[in-house]
Amino acid sequence: MNDRNAEHEIELERLASIVESSDDAIISKSLDGIIRTWNGGAAKIFGYAPEEIIGQPVLKLIPPELHHEEAEILGKLRRGERIEHFDTVRMTKDGRRLDISLTVSPLRDRTGKVVGASKVARDVTERKRAEMLQRLLMDELNHRVKNTLAIVQSVASQSLAYASGPEDFLSTFTGRLQALSNAHDLLVRERMQGIGLRDLVEAQLLADGDAGARISLSGPDATIRGSLVSHLSLIMHELTTNARQHGALRGERGNVAVSWAVKPGTAGTLQLVWKETGVEGVSEPAQPGFGTQLIARTLKANGGSARIDYQEDGVCVSIEFDVQDAGDIDDGAASAKSGATAPPAVAVTSFDGMKALIVEDEAIVAMDLELKFEQLGFEVVGLASSIAEATDLLARTSPDIALLDANLHGERVGPIADILEKRSIPFAFASGYGREALPDGFQEAELLSKPFSDARLVNVLSRLAGRALANSASATPPRT
Repeated sequence: MNDRNAEHEIELERLASIVESSDDAIISKSLDGIIRTWNGGAAKIFGYAPEEIIGQPVLKLIPPELHHEEAEILGKLRRGERIEHFDTVRMTKDGRRLDISLTVSPLRDRTGKVVGASKVARDVTERKRAEMLQRLLMDELNHRVKNTLAIVQSVASQSLAYASGPEDFLSTFTGRLQALSNAHDLLVRERMQGIGLRDLVEAQLLADGDAGARISLSGPDATIRGSLVSHLSLIMHELTTNARQHGALRGERGNVAVSWAVKPGTAGTLQLVWKETGVEGVSEPAQPGFGTQLIARTLKANGGSARIDYQEDGVCVSIEFDVQDAGDIDDGAASAKSGATAPPAVAVTSFDGMKALIVEDEAIVAMDLELKFEQLGFEVVGLASSIAEATDLLARTSPDIALLDANLHGERVGPIADILEKRSIPFAFASGYGREALPDGFQEAELLSKPFSDARLVNVLSRLAGRALANSASATPPRT
């Protein structure tokens, strides 16, 4: 018997050692919720020394809004049930909230009666943060891929619209696609942290090594980030292609000088000048081409500007753009909305004479949408790439419908959706994100997921136009 007692004592000591050395919080409590034991892991996780917490109610560790959990746990324990691990939140001594994985088992006396509970709590805060980060990264990757596909789709459409034939289309589209590919390669090389402006310019301009001696680059180090990388890559591609086909790099006498500098009085605005010389017969084209419109609208979408001067011996392009990323996010209004998803009252097959507002921060996509809207018969009252521009356009115009990009350089379009709803202007969202990215109260609104087909676009526009006509009819007083 003594040997058995000795073995039992050794086993108890071993178990006590395991409990005390565990990194998990192992706590026992009575059936009225009073803490009875407290191991080293609990002290490390929650910050209380044993003498500070033993004898205190376990509710001291539970946020007020989760106190109902303890009542449910105690009820199950009294019935002898074991609570399998579940994720919840608990509070530390200094008021921090921790994500906890918790398991609760009943404690019984010699007769089998439940007299308390043993709780094992594991801090899973870092795991939860990693899961949240992974979700954010996947959402961002999904957005980037869809946005890139939308850009490619728009570049293809625009290249086709301006092409003189199949061979011309294939050549121009392939070149523009290669420009986007080069920009992506540069970003990957720099681990998506942005690339130097000089590297970006060289990737396009110095691809033809034979012309290197007639090209000069000068300017300070500047890092380009975000969507501006693909935008500037396409701009440099268009300027380089034009110089090779019609300008300074076509013959052997022309030169190209690209220079940039920080605009005086600013911290992040760059002025870049592309100047060609040694070109004969320079004249301004009668109609601006895709490249000209791309430069102007892309820079406008990034808060910049462009000016093209056709001089006697070559073209000079002066552009300004901000290398700083936009930061603030407006979550929009949180009140419930109803008018955004009302079904159409009439079917619409013709959009002739209807007015449309396009809110889109991706300049190439906006250009393509404008062309498609006009081909369908809409009058586009304006293209807006920011909340401020859209607000200004709505103050000056009265569109019948609107198409809104859900995210404008980090700004959510909730304020614009609010204005449109108050004015009973039907609208739809276009986004590479899912519905969770739409402003509060508009998660059930019409949504075009990027990239979208022409058929899907027409289908959505038809419903919006139907609502617009229905609203107009209901607003017209009956004749007497």
